[in-house]
Amino acid sequence: MTTTLADFTLPLLDGTPQPLAEFTGKVVLVVNVASKCGLTPQYAGLEALYRRYREQGFVVLGFPCNQFAEQEPGSAEEIAQFCSLTYDVSFPMFGKIDVNGADEHPLYTWLKRSAPGVMGTEGIKWNFTKFLVGRDGLVVERFAPTDEPESIAPAIERLL
Repeated sequence: MTTTLADFTLPLLDGTPQPLAEFTGKVVLVVNVASKCGLTPQYAGLEALYRRYREQGFVVLGFPCNQFAEQEPGSAEEIAQFCSLTYDVSFPMFGKIDVNGADEHPLYTWLKRSAPGVMGTEGIKWNFTKFLVGRDGLVVERFAPTDEPESIAPAIERLL
């Protein structure tokens, strides 16, 4: 049986379990995020993509991660406040997770196997690695941390 995005449930920042099956039929961008990273300003671009395409069935899912130079040290409340006040983030934000290593969340194990990085490596190299998932719940493409959200717009439009 093929695994899809719908097979996972993760807690939102407030702890509420969120079945990803609720996003079935949507184009989804999964991103590991951090508040104190040089790439943190990408929150603005991610929010812009979400607002531009959400009526067409697109959603961004943010997954805070503290595995890269401890750039997401805050509590769930601090992360929520930062995202709201600094970038007016309105897309779903989840509880902190690990994307690599012994405690990596199975969602990220699946994402990395579905779309390996450069030269077939699976590990997430840094915050703001992005995975584009089609309406069928399968991974379509992986984007590097340095890929600006706006540069992903054509790939999103193809799937919408």
